[in-house]
Amino acid sequence: MKPGQDPDFPYLDECDYFPFPDPAEWKDDIIAVGGNLSPGMLLSAYAQGIFPWYNPEDPVIWQSPDPRFVIYPEKLHISASMRKIIRRGEFNITFDRDFAGVIKGCAETERPGQGGTWITGDIIEAYSELNCLGWVHSAEAWQDGELTGGCYGVKIGRVFFGESMFARKPNASKAAFLCLAKRLFSVGTVFIDCQIPTRHLSSLGGEELNREDFLALLRNCLDNRRIKDPGALVSLC
Repeated sequence: MKPGQDPDFPYLDECDYFPFPDPAEWKDDIIAVGGNLSPGMLLSAYAQGIFPWYNPEDPVIWQSPDPRFVIYPEKLHISASMRKIIRRGEFNITFDRDFAGVIKGCAETERPGQGGTWITGDIIEAYSELNCLGWVHSAEAWQDGELTGGCYGVKIGRVFFGESMFARKPNASKAAFLCLAKRLFSVGTVFIDCQIPTRHLSSLGGEELNREDFLALLRNCLDNRRIKDPGALVSLC
């Protein structure tokens, strides 16, 4: 297969649904290969516990890691030092003010052990479209009018699927994420999907959940519906 999206695969709008293989058939983390990043394809994937993750030289690869990494409201950990940083207002935290700047910052951030970024032009374009449609949200950390960090993800119903974060100043991404998490949980989000375990996310309260239990929890939270609540995060922390 050629790299990137399949030009012959149909465009699916946000109301279209694409059924991925039944979880009973899943043998490893890679669930499917091919297709495109149109709104309906992406939303269908997230609703089924799947997300795109691939290198620029690959076709679109759809994955569902086992185990999964999640954060529940009661497990969110904010250290004493971070509480002070947030309380003192060292960063001005906003929501959905500069999604373009956030995803660009995430794409430009070097990741240890990675030869490049998976946030390609296709990814930026696709998630920017979902942002315009009200499905993707961002949190921004500012200092002296400059964007110093942030994070973004997909919100469907009572679940937020975290995608990426970046920081140009120490603690900037952490402050943005923690304020976003507090806001999400305050409006009824049941859990944040962090995808894969990392030491950083573990320090914030993340814990492993086997894929079978993750999918059961996801189905219960979505209640077989896709619910969009645009504007719900447009508030200062």
